Amino acid sequence: RGPPMRQPFWLKRSSSQAQLPSKPHFGNLPKSFFTFITMKLQKRLASEALRCGKGRVWLDPNEASEISMANSRHNIRKLIKDGLIVRKPIAMHSRARVRKNHEAKRKGRHMGVGKRKGSKEARMPTKILWMRRQRVLRRLLRKYRQQKKIDKHLYHFFYRHAKGNAYKNKRVLVEAIHNKKTEEAKAKALSEQLTAKREKAKAQKLKLEQKKAEKAAHK
Repeated sequence: RGPPMRQPFWLKRSSSQAQLPSKPHFGNLPKSFFTFITMKLQKRLASEALRCGKGRVWLDPNEASEISMANSRHNIRKLIKDGLIVRKPIAMHSRARVRKNHEAKRKGRHMGVGKRKGSKEARMPTKILWMRRQRVLRRLLRKYRQQKKIDKHLYHFFYRHAKGNAYKNKRVLVEAIHNKKTEEAKAKALSEQLTAKREKAKAQKLKLEQKKAEKAAHK
């Protein structure tokens, strides 16, 4: 066996030395302290009159003696009218800090590596980005077709190319449409020029043949 356990220090004193705790002394407290203890009735009546909870009822501490004398609804209503009993406003849950934080996040603050939860794909799936891009491009193509800027053949051409991931954004698609229309206009102008040249050559050939025929007839 080990050594005997030491006695706690409070058991070492003799019974004569032990001091019992003295009774609480309320001599220094103001009289309003005692009146507020018995304000349950006034709070309950005030909460009913003000149509709110007891926690929202404010009793004027300077007029505690007068409020404690009010023991009827009529007296409580009179005190409410005088402004000795007031309904406190609802404690608002301010969103000012949230708005400030969201504004900073829109600028790119608080979005570093340490603030990220989840993989890149989980945070913003590539499928969602693809769907958004396709909808933007297809909306533009529909708009151009309705405005007669492109015909149904061009619409189909660009629709299929958009699905084939040829255009990364709307600007690139608009540029592609512009270039395609320019190329088509050039091709059309060249074909018209060639047709005109052919017609001219044909007319000249016919004219020469007529002249030859006239000469042969005169001989």
